[in-house]
Amino acid sequence: MRQIWISKTGGPEMLELREAPDPAPGPGEVRIRVERAGVNFADIMARQGLYPDAPRLPAVVGYEVAGNIDAIGAGVREFKAGDPVLAITRFGGYSDTVCVPEAQAFWRPAGMSADQGAAFPVVYLTAYQMLVAMGRVGPGQRVLIHQAAGGVGLAALDICQVLLATTFGTASASKHEFLLERGLDFAIDYHARDFVAEVHRLTDGKGVHAALDPVGGESWRRSYETLAPTGRLVIFGFSSLVHGGERSLRRLIERVIRTPWIKFNPLTLMNENKGILGANLGHMWDQVPTMRAWMKELLDWYLEGKLHPHVDRVFPLDQAGDAHRYVEERRNIGKVLLAP
Repeated sequence: MRQIWISKTGGPEMLELREAPDPAPGPGEVRIRVERAGVNFADIMARQGLYPDAPRLPAVVGYEVAGNIDAIGAGVREFKAGDPVLAITRFGGYSDTVCVPEAQAFWRPAGMSADQGAAFPVVYLTAYQMLVAMGRVGPGQRVLIHQAAGGVGLAALDICQVLLATTFGTASASKHEFLLERGLDFAIDYHARDFVAEVHRLTDGKGVHAALDPVGGESWRRSYETLAPTGRLVIFGFSSLVHGGERSLRRLIERVIRTPWIKFNPLTLMNENKGILGANLGHMWDQVPTMRAWMKELLDWYLEGKLHPHVDRVFPLDQAGDAHRYVEERRNIGKVLLAP
């Protein structure tokens, strides 16, 4: 099989194509011939040495794939060879062949392409966790989505429309037309305008009921300021640590210093009737039944035509470095994939 390895921390050039023997599925596992693998921001942070959950380098990362099962291990009952699936992988996804526990694989619905399948698991499960399972967003509520044109952002926008929520999204002005066509209610150019002031202007000072923030640092404090009473800030990343191809210790220290640790103390939250929630799908591996229940509802919504995974670009597997660079430069709208 062919795989992309992170040889050591550094820029995109640290991604290397290597070959290895095909893995054999163990008991309860299925082997997938991968057609597409998803690229996520966590992969980039792992390459830069900024993702604490990543395996020790050198390693193969990747959280999601789509393809066809070509072998099954002892005890597998739901699948057989030839079945089209999408799957979540606890790393190892940057490969043309991968083995996963049966419970981490899902039937790929008729009509769902491999592109859509690989663009689906991580972003939609993350958005569902934040908006439905934890955020409890309901009809008529207002939601601020940061990085609205990214993979999670577009998934959150889809789900907010299912939930009948009003959406406010931050993105570069060049992405606004696309977002508005996708159903975003209010687009905010965070380069040109203060997003806190814009949210309060657009809501007549009422604020939002939920704010989804993957940026980190100072952005968490400012997102908190957009909340209405009973509002929830959901933090699910620290993308502001990544700037340029390699890790910057100075930038890391600056962002940590700007994190509003004091602002988020229990007494403040109690007195202001607001909440802080954290979401990390990568720490849900011991909650597979929960994630399968979430995925069932998400796939039902997909079959009903309510969810629309959007793929921006597909890079050949041996151009994984270019794919990382493309995402780091915030050029993508939706998902970026690798094609083994």
